[in-house]
Amino acid sequence: MKKTVLILVTLFSIMTQAQENKPQVPQISVTGEGKIKVVPDRATISVGVLNTGKDSKEVKTLNDETVDKVIKFLKKSGIAATDYKTDNVSLYKNYDYEKKKYNFQASQNISITLKDISKYDEIMMGLNDVGVNSIQGVEFKSSKMEEHEREARKKAMLNAKQKAEDYVSVLGQKVGKALLITDSSQVYFPQPMYKGAMMAMASDAESAPRETLAIGEIEINATVTVSFVLD
Repeated sequence: MKKTVLILVTLFSIMTQAQENKPQVPQISVTGEGKIKVVPDRATISVGVLNTGKDSKEVKTLNDETVDKVIKFLKKSGIAATDYKTDNVSLYKNYDYEKKKYNFQASQNISITLKDISKYDEIMMGLNDVGVNSIQGVEFKSSKMEEHEREARKKAMLNAKQKAEDYVSVLGQKVGKALLITDSSQVYFPQPMYKGAMMAMASDAESAPRETLAIGEIEINATVTVSFVLD
């Protein structure tokens, strides 16, 4: 038994020493970046309805009536039922420390996917007219995100390979196959820049159409770290 253990230990030591003496594979690790900028063609709008009062039933009823008007307006505007949804509903008792009395607050948040950005002003003004009194945010998106992300990844890999070739060209070596690829890509969604507050959007029929939003661009960044073998 002792002889068997001794043999196993000896074999392990020989294998370990062989691995330690094995020559390292020449390689280079670089980071590649690929950037794509696209103009958004759709937006997700988050709006809210808020009512405050002394009676819980009254404020809840007021909120429900406004939300009903919002949904009817969206249907009338041609927004598909699958493109809007309720994100949050709340009704709670709140204490006003200044007036030293309680009141009730009812709210409901709705997110709307707008697939035609040219309707943005029309939709926002209409929402204002039917009683929406807060905007939580606007997020711009592209209907071809996957296509743009693939393009950014390809550019990142080409950039990584070019960097590696630039580094080793002065050494008389060549870049071989990739040993390891690590992805750390991200997408930047621009925040909207308002040119006027929501409550100031309404204008008379004789006024020129307003541009209330600067859309900007979506920046899609692909970042990869690649380890290449050197030939």
